[in-house]
Amino acid sequence: MILTAFKPTKDIQAETPSFFPTNITFSHFSTAIHADGFWLFWRNSAFVAISGVLLALIVACLAAYSVARLKWKGRQAFIVMVFVAQMTPWEALLIPMYVISRDTDMLDKLPMLTLIYFMMTLPFTIVTLRGFLNAIPPDLEEAAQVDGCNQFQAFRRIVFPLLAPGLLSTSLFGFITAWNEFAFANLLIIKEQNQRTLPVWLSSFSNTFGTDWGATMAAATLFMLPVLLIFLVLQGRVTSGVAAGAVKG
Repeated sequence: MILTAFKPTKDIQAETPSFFPTNITFSHFSTAIHADGFWLFWRNSAFVAISGVLLALIVACLAAYSVARLKWKGRQAFIVMVFVAQMTPWEALLIPMYVISRDTDMLDKLPMLTLIYFMMTLPFTIVTLRGFLNAIPPDLEEAAQVDGCNQFQAFRRIVFPLLAPGLLSTSLFGFITAWNEFAFANLLIIKEQNQRTLPVWLSSFSNTFGTDWGATMAAATLFMLPVLLIFLVLQGRVTSGVAAGAVKG
């Protein structure tokens, strides 16, 4: 994909194209960037992905803390429900989500996509953060409470900073899920084309440019670039976060 994006059109359409580009060109990237709606759909994707992940982190922090630290009736059943939700294929919810969106007049609206991505990333976030909380000794919170902190202050000052690797890893995987999601975005955004996201726009890119595969590959490379850059920057913390959350959970 990346190599094709840098190849001139004549090299892509050659009868025996070379694997590496003989002449590097950036014209395909210029075509993709200046295509109708690229930046609008980029902002739409960023909005729904970031908003959904932030909502999931807030709710998951509270849910994971209550499961890991508090004793209440139905706690084990709640954990089982979270695991069941994590294992459920989201494609099975396409029709129910469409009916709900239609009946609540939320079709063709980005907030509905945000809520769906929040729902999709929440179970994984709860499971992972629960593993991190189980790895943090409760004695740290008790010592903070002895020093005068209430339970919320102990969580904010002691526990929350120690959750940084878990928050980074879960937020990145949640962002990847929401950023790449196609089915719900394609189903729920029907009439309002300016509410589309990048995956849906990318699926129709070849129709817009006909046989311009160079521009199509350049657009796909640009679509992949934000997630790749974020992962390269945070890869150390993400790797340790996933390992700790899986082992300790």
